[in-house]
Amino acid sequence: MYVSEISFECFADTTISEAEHAINYLLEAWRQNGQVLGREFAVALKDGVFKVRLLLPEENSLANRFNSPWAKQALDELKHAKLLHPREKLIGLDINSETSNSEMSSWQLLYTSYVHMCSPLRSGDTLQPIPLYRVPATFNGDHKQVIRWQTEWQACDEIQMASASAAEFAAVNELANHQSDLFRRGWDLRGRIEYLTKIPTYYYLYRIGGSSKQAEMDRCCPRCGNPDWRQPEPLLDLFLFQCHNCRIVSNLSWDFQ
Repeated sequence: MYVSEISFECFADTTISEAEHAINYLLEAWRQNGQVLGREFAVALKDGVFKVRLLLPEENSLANRFNSPWAKQALDELKHAKLLHPREKLIGLDINSETSNSEMSSWQLLYTSYVHMCSPLRSGDTLQPIPLYRVPATFNGDHKQVIRWQTEWQACDEIQMASASAAEFAAVNELANHQSDLFRRGWDLRGRIEYLTKIPTYYYLYRIGGSSKQAEMDRCCPRCGNPDWRQPEPLLDLFLFQCHNCRIVSNLSWDFQ
């Protein structure tokens, strides 16, 4: 990932509220297309120039060819707030984040956690994140639905990791139950991405609990009952189970790792 500073200069008198609305509208459009990462952006004003530092998947994530219709509209509307087209200054590589995948993958998967800010679409060969804007828009011109699913998954993951209330059980059900609403939406998005990219795309089904390690080793695919989905060795050191029929990967229960 890369850190970049974006500057918005005024070409005429404007108000902070008008500029704030226009800038945040653009930032949200970029975020919902996977071009910028994170959820909160600090916009500073100094000497008539608004500046914001962003985390990008790649050096050229904000190139016009990657912009969604929403982002293009937001860029065009900057002039109504008396703002010039944004200028970008690349700060450098973020040493605390992952490197985006740059090669064509033989397969891919939807996988995230509450500590990850990167794209939830991962290469099945390396587990590196694949920038969402590099695949065709999933719905309505961008990847808003994928980002929303990721936000919900991460929220459930953070609740279950905290283990501080009864909400933990509801959160784990959403993550680990193949009949949950979260699974259904994510699995459908997975199918949409596979259809658009023509690359086999899997869904990560979280697994915790179980009566014993042996019972876990012998468990079948929860969706179709496939008994032969256990792999000789964990894929990417994480996923011991892979069902090609259901396009699901899963881990050996974390209770027995």
